[in-house]
Amino acid sequence: MSDLFRTLATAASLAALMAAPTVAQAADLPSNIRLVIGSKSTGGDTYQNSAIVAEALSEKLGINIKVDAVGESEAFKAIERDRRGTTMMIFHDQSYLGNLYGIRGYEDIFSTYKIGPTVAINPGNAFAVPKNSPYQTMDDIFAAAANGERIRVAIQPGGVSEIGFSAMKNAAEIRNPGSEKNIVAVNTGSQADKNQLLFDGQADVINASVQANEQFTQLPADDQKAMRFVWLTSSEETLEQAPEQGMGDTTREDLLSFASPQVSVTLDGEKDFTFDKEFFFLFNKDIDPEIVEALDTALGEVYADGEIQKKQTQSFFIPDFRPSGEALAHLQEKNDEYAEVIKAITE
Repeated sequence: MSDLFRTLATAASLAALMAAPTVAQAADLPSNIRLVIGSKSTGGDTYQNSAIVAEALSEKLGINIKVDAVGESEAFKAIERDRRGTTMMIFHDQSYLGNLYGIRGYEDIFSTYKIGPTVAINPGNAFAVPKNSPYQTMDDIFAAAANGERIRVAIQPGGVSEIGFSAMKNAAEIRNPGSEKNIVAVNTGSQADKNQLLFDGQADVINASVQANEQFTQLPADDQKAMRFVWLTSSEETLEQAPEQGMGDTTREDLLSFASPQVSVTLDGEKDFTFDKEFFFLFNKDIDPEIVEALDTALGEVYADGEIQKKQTQSFFIPDFRPSGEALAHLQEKNDEYAEVIKAITE
């Protein structure tokens, strides 16, 4: 063999050796994965975020991952049936909040399923009022409740809508005991349903999102659909990671003005309540640990490459990768903290 052929053969062997870890990870994962999500919408944040993650993993490992928007009930059933790892799930905090609120169909995810890695935060969870509302701030809302005024808040029960509502009631009780009774839920469904209640004067405050509602905050005050944000639940630390240009015509600086510490919804009289809407994987409880490890490793490499973060921030998500073990501890801590908030307003 000539020196040239020996050099080429050595180079090929080194290249194969360097590629081996990724090939091994791909071998540990099924070649075709059905990624079910806890939403039936293909236009919402759960689908959008899951599609970004699925595309990045598919390119990294050379496997096929199909996002299937089946809704939370069917998604939970799908992973319960599949311990092989060919079906995985992505959802957000509603997966454990639904159980804390006693919503039918929501089990304790920490004992029923295997918790996988976190992938992103949607920092846009918000509450809004009509632009011409007498309640221009959260302080106005709490003061009105203390004065005996009934504040109707449109939410979707059992999830990220309701935990913010629960925090409002808890803060009202701490600030003026008894006033929490004047903050009442108007239970409804989608964001469009909540918006319509506000437009029709059937709600004073609605759970909103920066992505879906920012357009309405740019309308003149005399427009029936005009609204303004009064509170973003995300932490200051999370919002500071958002793009400087923010969303639409609302800059990051504008968004920070609606969040703690600029807007205080107290948790215990000293610390403000904050909530980051976080997306993460869930698996069958008996999934092969090597599959979970392989996914952790592959996602770690995807985030180390840096491209996925660009796509996430362009879509107004905050990159948020934690491998499965760290994710479990983190989400269990969130579950326990919000369980105390819910307990405080139900006792």
